[in-house]
Amino acid sequence: MSRQLLRHAVTVTTVAEFLRARRDQLQPADVGLPDSGRRRTPGLRREEVATLAGVSIDYLVRLEQGRDTKPSPSVIAALADALRLDDEQRRQLYMLAMVSQSTELCPAARPLTRAVAPTVTALLEGLATTPAFVAGPANDVLAWNHAWEHIVGPLGVFDDALPNLARHVFLHPQARTVYPDWIAAADEQVSRLRAAAGRWGDDDDFKALMDDLRSLPEFNERWSLFATTEKRRGTRLIAHPDLGRLRLNYEVLLLPDDVNEQRLITWLPADDATANALSHVGDKAVPSSPAQLRVIG
Repeated sequence: MSRQLLRHAVTVTTVAEFLRARRDQLQPADVGLPDSGRRRTPGLRREEVATLAGVSIDYLVRLEQGRDTKPSPSVIAALADALRLDDEQRRQLYMLAMVSQSTELCPAARPLTRAVAPTVTALLEGLATTPAFVAGPANDVLAWNHAWEHIVGPLGVFDDALPNLARHVFLHPQARTVYPDWIAAADEQVSRLRAAAGRWGDDDDFKALMDDLRSLPEFNERWSLFATTEKRRGTRLIAHPDLGRLRLNYEVLLLPDDVNEQRLITWLPADDATANALSHVGDKAVPSSPAQLRVIG
């Protein structure tokens, strides 16, 4: 497949693709149906989904083949119920339906930006010894304070001139050692990129990132699941080469009124051992001047 065709396949998501992928993920028991025996292909049959949604099989076939691109809101809602979509998946399906019917209803495409508001960088500096950073919609790391730099520097996050968390998780040779729960870390990265693809899929930087990641079966398998749920609070495990095993509680804060969908993410120790390990960083994490705050411009 040519690079141009590969990019198109990666970044363009349609209602048809979504419906087929979601149907393949479900089993009869997931939707309260009896299992009628061995199936030639995984997932629900079309007639099962059509019955649950109250539409004809022929119409569902047209939707899944992309021959009908203007389903009504009531049909989309019925399919969302039939396919047992969660809130994030419903939002994605609704957005795809809007795109298929009228691009005027959707936000205008914008290039990914690396600019971070001065007030946000001042907040990063004010957090001092609390590790924190700002990430863009494609998980580019745009700005960070010294506390975060002291933790992730030895992990190889800054091996690229423009650090990106998805690249680090999937492409860095030490990633599976750094993240003891690598599966969860990989799932999280794909969910974030899937959520960003609808709006930034045509951005050149986003396409380049996807080109790199699509060379990996581990990424492609996750991408096909259409997962878009991003955890905004949780615990991350890191096997640090200098500080040992760290358990870090993270909080993802969406920056208000930010059309660029930037997030401020903070890390806090989740247990006494981690708190003790981070205390050794101590004053080294406190910048002596605002100029030492790291911002990608």
